Amino acid sequence: MNRFHKSRGRLRYLRVLLPALLFCVMLLLLLEGLSSVSSAAAREEALRLRETVLQDAVQCYALEGFYPEDLNYLEEHYGLSYDSKKYVVSYEVIGSNLMPDVTVIPLKERGAGS
Repeated sequence: MNRFHKSRGRLRYLRVLLPALLFCVMLLLLLEGLSSVSSAAAREEALRLRETVLQDAVQCYALEGFYPEDLNYLEEHYGLSYDSKKYVVSYEVIGSNLMPDVTVIPLKERGAGS
């Protein structure tokens, strides 16, 4: 009888367990990377929305001589559109001849269970 027979069984489990463990670690790293890319893309999208609102307000000022009093004016006359389920846009007018303060707040998306 071969005295190394039992150690081959342990080696066989190690040969299966090690690649499976490595696969799980790589999968977790991939998911974490995708989450971070998604988060960065959401921040960039919110920044672009803020820039778009400001550009439309400046265009209104250049063409009509005043900054609009609210976002509805920009939506109706300048084609501004955004997903109100994803973002809250705070548009605060200081005066008709002063640039408004625009803040875009991303809303957290709800999961399927919420």
